[in-house]
Amino acid sequence: MNEVRSMGNGVYGWANGVDYENHPMAALLDEIDGSLQEPVTGEIRNGIIVDMRPNEVLVDIGFKSEGVVSGRELERVGDTLESLNIGDEVPVFVIREDRDGNVMLSISRALAEKDWERAEDLMRSQDIFECPVDSFNRGGVIVRLGQVRGFVPASQLTSAMPTNGEDEESRYAGLKGEVLKLKVIDIDRKRNRLILSERLAMREWRRQQKDQLLETLREGAIMEGVISSIADFGAFVDLGGADGLIHLSELSWNRVNHPNEVVKVGETVKVQILSVDTERRRIGLSLRRLAPQPWEVIDNTYQVGQMVQGKITKLVNFGAFARLVDTGIEGLIHISELAERRVNHPKEVVGEGDVYELRIIRIESDKRRLGLSLKQAMPSQELDWQIAPTDESDDDFDGDEMVAEVEELVEAV
Repeated sequence: MNEVRSMGNGVYGWANGVDYENHPMAALLDEIDGSLQEPVTGEIRNGIIVDMRPNEVLVDIGFKSEGVVSGRELERVGDTLESLNIGDEVPVFVIREDRDGNVMLSISRALAEKDWERAEDLMRSQDIFECPVDSFNRGGVIVRLGQVRGFVPASQLTSAMPTNGEDEESRYAGLKGEVLKLKVIDIDRKRNRLILSERLAMREWRRQQKDQLLETLREGAIMEGVISSIADFGAFVDLGGADGLIHLSELSWNRVNHPNEVVKVGETVKVQILSVDTERRRIGLSLRRLAPQPWEVIDNTYQVGQMVQGKITKLVNFGAFARLVDTGIEGLIHISELAERRVNHPKEVVGEGDVYELRIIRIESDKRRLGLSLKQAMPSQELDWQIAPTDESDDDFDGDEMVAEVEELVEAV
């Protein structure tokens, strides 16, 4: 009778006079049995594709037989399957073992699990990532984080196109295929829910861009930007991820009542850096300083006696201010230069916003004064207009003393 002994997971003994316990192949069999770990449902393993058939893919997962990816699981892989070849390593999800002992696998579920893990990591880190818009509905847009579908609600979008008022979904149709910067704000794997925010991502991205920009900006530098928004006190310019402010007073050398008189949203402009406040994270810009000061070149632009178009900007008791249409320089039409008749108040003759043909009757560039006349711009006054005195309050001024000079100027005009 043969003696039989059990050691570990193997059974050894004497049979037909052979000592199997000390046989050379025993150690090898132990090593092989120990390396073959039985697959567990729900487990993700990395396997090697060993064969690709029309209806199934065989994957070596380090078990006694290859695992099988087949049927609907192949359809779910979609475009990913086209990029795979025999010998490629792929992650697989263990579904179950069928009646024939075949281990059924899923590539799509393995990829989805890894994508969920990535989403959870992004939720913890709050890092910004990019995803293309896959589709949309009335509530927002849908993106794909690999195999996982994420939803960006309308309230968390900043790239939504303006609605035409007819179809809510048309707001998002233009975003299909666009790549959005996003952050994960809510995740629930059991409910298959992944909620994302473009608004928070863009806020963080712009903050990062502004920090980087603040470190490189230098006062006096000239940059190109786009008008991003307009407020009563000035215009904001996107300098490439960070906004700077052009104060109302820095939009033009001339008086500006509202920024939309000078710039429009979406317009590209060149600006000069006035100030960089790294602590308060503010950038001061100027548009006017890149243009010549109109009063410095006025003598080369205009001459006394010249006819110009002017827009009435303000009425005062002693006259009306008018802004020249072509350069924006403001001049004064003294009340005595409004009409041939006596005028008690400028509103009897002109109104704010009116545009008139005016004649320049005085230029004092050193004092930044421009004298204009409405009454001397009348056709009947073409040969009779007079140069205004340097001080219109000087009652001793006698225009007859300048007749000769006036006649010369008339001929020149």
